[in-house]
Amino acid sequence: MSDNTLAITAGLAIPLAEIQYRFARSGGPGGQHVNKSETQVELLWDVAGSPSLTDRQRALIAGALANRIDQEGILHLVANDTRSQERNRQAVTERFVQLVAAALRPRRRRLHTAVPKAERAHREEMKKRRGALKRTRSRVTDDA
Repeated sequence: MSDNTLAITAGLAIPLAEIQYRFARSGGPGGQHVNKSETQVELLWDVAGSPSLTDRQRALIAGALANRIDQEGILHLVANDTRSQERNRQAVTERFVQLVAAALRPRRRRLHTAVPKAERAHREEMKKRRGALKRTRSRVTDDA
């Protein structure tokens, strides 16, 4: 990470000018300090309008982090773990880098495998047993 960019992956660095921070009063321990200081940090990043991303990267991030992105395409992350605004700012920035890097990491394709014969036979046997059990529950007729 240089002075004005965040290195996400080898091929992606996001300028700090694209990232906004908002501060608010945080709950939790801290006594009177909590009521006076704005230590909660919210990181905002416009995924939809970021010039640093390719269309493919934008689609990957939007898909992987959809629950953290609002209708306008803005990513929201919040940190309020510590009583220090600066530590919360560092924490939310580190989490941002990790989340975006994980979203851009290529996924391994699933290898389709056949169900083994023994497993198919076992399933069939279990279905037959279950059917037999249900047949024994039916009403008894008076033929005698």
